[in-house]
Amino acid sequence: MVHDQMFERDIALYARRHNMRPGISGWAQVNGYRGETSTADKMRGRIEHDLQYIDRWSISLDLKIMFLTVFSGRAYRNAC
Repeated sequence: MVHDQMFERDIALYARRHNMRPGISGWAQVNGYRGETSTADKMRGRIEHDLQYIDRWSISLDLKIMFLTVFSGRAYRNAC
């Protein structure tokens, strides 16, 4: 995909996030990085949170993400 190639070139460690399977929700989403990534800064924020998730993965983090997906307004910010 063209976007992947562009972001791999411009954002360090972009491809590393493809090591995890996508889920229904995620650390980036519950921290407000959801929806269109129209700028490099928005994509950087999403990627940083994805990489934090990979580095900090635990059952308790997944449970926290599920809780925040339901009860946090941030999870719905930028929803289409």
